Amino acid sequence: MAQTDQIQSVQIRDLVENTRLEVLAGEEYLDRLITTSDISRPGLEMTGYFNYYAPDRVQLLGITEISFSKRMSHEELLMVARKMASSETPAFVVSTGLAVPPEIKQAVEEAHIPLLTTNLTSSRILANMTYFLSGKLAERQSVHGVLVDIYGLGVLITGDSGVGKSETALELVRRGHRLVADDRVDIFQQDEERLVGEAPAILTHLMEIRGVGIIDVMNLYGAGAVRSHSTISMNLHLESWSPDAKFDRLGNAGDNLNILGVDIPRFAIPVRTGRNLAVIIEAAAMNFRAKSMGYDAMKTFDNNLNSLIAENSEADKAAEADKDNKNK
Repeated sequence: MAQTDQIQSVQIRDLVENTRLEVLAGEEYLDRLITTSDISRPGLEMTGYFNYYAPDRVQLLGITEISFSKRMSHEELLMVARKMASSETPAFVVSTGLAVPPEIKQAVEEAHIPLLTTNLTSSRILANMTYFLSGKLAERQSVHGVLVDIYGLGVLITGDSGVGKSETALELVRRGHRLVADDRVDIFQQDEERLVGEAPAILTHLMEIRGVGIIDVMNLYGAGAVRSHSTISMNLHLESWSPDAKFDRLGNAGDNLNILGVDIPRFAIPVRTGRNLAVIIEAAAMNFRAKSMGYDAMKTFDNNLNSLIAENSEADKAAEADKDNKNK
């Protein structure tokens, strides 16, 4: 059902295009590779302390580092900058629109390292870069299934081959929901509690419908019918109907699908001729959202049942009392 993979590196070019960075120098070196999502703030290195320097990280210089550099002599700053500009260093980033000291620019040009800049503050660009690199460099697991955004919820639809996953997803798209991935979903862990799914590059916006072939969903239904990625909220597993199969009738089975150490609520949906799976899945997503907001139809049913039992009990007691009075 699934296989695990991991992207080993990301080009500087991709970082620039996705995190509001501009190239100040070294545009011809944007094919340099980043292999870790960790970002370095080389404050101690500016003082000459290199015992724990991590040369394989993107080096981010902010107000603190640039201000300190102004107190250094030309020779000191050039020496430090050349030490930081290792052959392993992917890029230097200067935040807050600060002027770059010529010594740092000279060092990165000598080492053929891109020099990037942004008007964003250090904390903002640090968050942007970490978020992007964490997603791109995270361990990935490919799952056979379909991922559809339904009312803002990422619904992972799984099931045996030929059970009707793609056809159901197509009907959901026609009902106004958005396709993320068909046939294969690449999943990575965004944090300890969230999984994000996206389509492999070769399958982006594409669906395979048996008897029709490959269709381009964005071309047929418009840009509003697709999404590039989505946080996975629940898993609906389509299973062929069988008289012997036992399906949850009350929606409180509590099953989970574990992917990359994160549990996703899982519900089995029986497939049978005449059942409108798209409507059922849509209702399941709305019910899941209602539960997330604190409303549980099962609790309402329990309360109604308990009230009915209490009313019947009171009626039975009243009937018994009347019967005793008549006997007297």
